[in-house]
Amino acid sequence: MEVFPQLHLVVTLCMSLCLLWGVLSMPDPNYRDALIRIEASMQTGGQVVLDEDEKRLNSRLLQMKKKELMRADFPPAMHFFKARDLIKESPLFSLLQKVPKGADLHVHDLAMVDVDWLVKNVTYRPYLYMCFTNSQSIRFIFSSQWPKLLPYCSPWVLLEKLRATTNTTELDDSIKRNLTIFTDLDPDVVYPTQDVIWGRFEQAFLAVLGLVSYAPVFTDYYYQGLLEFYKDNVMYLEVRALLPEVYELDGSTHNKTWALKTYQEVTKQFTADHPDFFGARLIFTVHRGVNSTVMGSVVEEAMELKREFPDFMAGFDLVGQEDQGRPLWYFRKELSLPSDRGLQLPFYFHAGETNLQGSEVDQNILDALLFNTSRLGHGFALLRHPLAKELSKKRGVALEICPISNQVMKLIDDLRNHPGAALMAEDHPLVIGSDDPPMFGSSGLSYDFYQAFVGFGGLRSDIGTLKELAMNSIRYSSLTAQDQEKALAMWQKSWDKFISENKY
Repeated sequence: MEVFPQLHLVVTLCMSLCLLWGVLSMPDPNYRDALIRIEASMQTGGQVVLDEDEKRLNSRLLQMKKKELMRADFPPAMHFFKARDLIKESPLFSLLQKVPKGADLHVHDLAMVDVDWLVKNVTYRPYLYMCFTNSQSIRFIFSSQWPKLLPYCSPWVLLEKLRATTNTTELDDSIKRNLTIFTDLDPDVVYPTQDVIWGRFEQAFLAVLGLVSYAPVFTDYYYQGLLEFYKDNVMYLEVRALLPEVYELDGSTHNKTWALKTYQEVTKQFTADHPDFFGARLIFTVHRGVNSTVMGSVVEEAMELKREFPDFMAGFDLVGQEDQGRPLWYFRKELSLPSDRGLQLPFYFHAGETNLQGSEVDQNILDALLFNTSRLGHGFALLRHPLAKELSKKRGVALEICPISNQVMKLIDDLRNHPGAALMAEDHPLVIGSDDPPMFGSSGLSYDFYQAFVGFGGLRSDIGTLKELAMNSIRYSSLTAQDQEKALAMWQKSWDKFISENKY
């Protein structure tokens, strides 16, 4: 990549010339062309210099994009649940799937794996019980004995026996519907408000939790998650992980240290099996609905885990619906514990995933920066905070933008109007994340790359944009500078191979 060395001087000169246009009958078209080129150079990837092979592929890519933008049923302007199959059939999407995307820095531990895999490879295992909750969801537990009745649940049924007495296909389809929020019905009718969809979203997570936190499934599930991202040409992950209490068939449990160590071991095994996968790191999380006492103990635990796993645990974050959870400032005392003790516990705060302008929750954006967050999860509200926007750019605090998640969770309807479009236009530090793909009927990172490239970028973004987004995902990762260099070198090999195989 090369950067125009005197961009600032050129912009200043052209703006000075603009002052003279007021006395002219018509602006000089040469100046107009110069301004258009300069503005295009200011976007994400606008200063990437392409070689001849990249230019050939870029011409093909832009032709495909123009056809996409001419569609009456333009996918980024539609709800993803309605647009998914249209995207899947798109030749442009097929090409984007092949793009080496670098890293996904925003994905959650309980939402990595396709629900079909969960149903076919987990719910058919022996000793699995299921119950139906009062909130019209389901819960699972593996047990060698009949589980204790839960106060909010119907009596447990052994799933193996239930399948023997019911239509298996219908039962499996019903289970799938409980493990995702995707629906074939009108999503705006099924989920009329943010609170409704968040309620359903968290119920789906709880349903998955009982399956995934069973020790044998825990390791298989994480390995499968790495595999699904790897197949989507993602070479590195930073996973937000609750580190749940993992249990055995006899009811005994493992603590967070065991869970983190298991994640580390599975990651090592996966990278050994797939040498062109760079690896993964974990960001330990807690639900933002806890009280200050619990938060204090969790931060203490996070500091200890960071000491035990300095190279694998990247940092700490809060998860859950921002609008209903406690704001960061509420936990200012607890979140200050690491710095008060002179300890390193990097923060990767979810912040700005809200439309409640001017509220305490809306201040999470600024508070996250005050706590020196390394990145901003979502950052959807950033454009409403000009000071925070300037600070994040100066500090190089990248936004983890998750287009599909923001649309599905009812922050925006038409992705062409997403704040990410404006931020990409000025090359604000950002990366593209997938958040919870199986919950949305998505997978990997390609669908979100499509929405950003086509929806945010319009006709202006090109292969340079894709290249810059991929490199950003490594530059803004938690990896050390030395490991970033290694990862970028590995990515470059994949990129060169992609260009060579698709240039014609």
